Amino acid sequence: MTRRLAEVARKVGVSEATVSRVLNGKPGVSEATREAVLTALDVLGYERPTQLRGDRARLVGLVLPELQNPIFPAFAEVVGGALAQQGFTPVLCTRTVGGVTEAEYVDLLLQQQVSGVVFAGGLYAQADAAHGHYELILERGLPTVLVNAAVEHLGFPQVSCDDMVAAEMSLAHLRALGHERVGMVLGPADHMPSRRKLAAFLLGGGDPGLVEQTMFSLEGGHAAAARLVGRGVSGIVCASDLLALGAVRAARRAGRSVPEQVSVIGYDDSPLMNCTDPPLTTIRQPIEAMGRAAVELLVAQIGKARVAADELLFEPELVVRSSTARL
Repeated sequence: MTRRLAEVARKVGVSEATVSRVLNGKPGVSEATREAVLTALDVLGYERPTQLRGDRARLVGLVLPELQNPIFPAFAEVVGGALAQQGFTPVLCTRTVGGVTEAEYVDLLLQQQVSGVVFAGGLYAQADAAHGHYELILERGLPTVLVNAAVEHLGFPQVSCDDMVAAEMSLAHLRALGHERVGMVLGPADHMPSRRKLAAFLLGGGDPGLVEQTMFSLEGGHAAAARLVGRGVSGIVCASDLLALGAVRAARRAGRSVPEQVSVIGYDDSPLMNCTDPPLTTIRQPIEAMGRAAVELLVAQIGKARVAADELLFEPELVVRSSTARL
């Protein structure tokens, strides 16, 4: 107990006696100090006294698929900052291979009595994945927001970048540069944002025989793009920046120069994409606006406002750099 008091006191910048008064429900402590002490308990991983556990409502789960793709840390920074401005503390939950699953994180967050959850890139975007933990969240009435396209009928508000417009922009850009044989590298076949991009590609006259689907990684992009380069494409539209970097590597290993012989477009505009070789032409997701909108929708739900289970679509932006050129 003494060690806990000392750690919390150091974290908040108050005396151990003040921490003790908060934990024992004694008067003489300002509301701001009381909230700071309780938040410090949560951040340091200490169990709150039973009589104070109802105050855990200032915690919000932020569930991400991974942190290797730089778009997810960037999104976490936006959401975390927006939550802090609203007086909430984000609890970051990141899935890893062989680690804690998304469903297990949901169980943990429910045990922690969080106020709500923001999911980004979760299993809701995969049609063939298990979705039972989302049904549990609905049953509990826990405020929740999903970021980017989800399978139908889950019943949560969503904040998405318009994948179809993104694919249209990419295809139009390459065609304006004189590319007629354009391929596409997408995520897995059951991935909803990839399905939307594929639909736009085909509606725009894209060749279904020049579409490859793979895992979201640099290695997946390399393998898929190598097959497309072997089929003679001069332009490649990718569903993420990591896939696009893999495509650049595949083109070069096949003896093709980028962008002189093969143009490559990414998606996300992750941090540092202007520092790659060549700097990557990509579709920018407006993560600042999307992250803040997700937090606003979540806070409205927490405040008991009625929020429709609709999808807010945000407009992407084409960022032209040096990985695309006239053929």
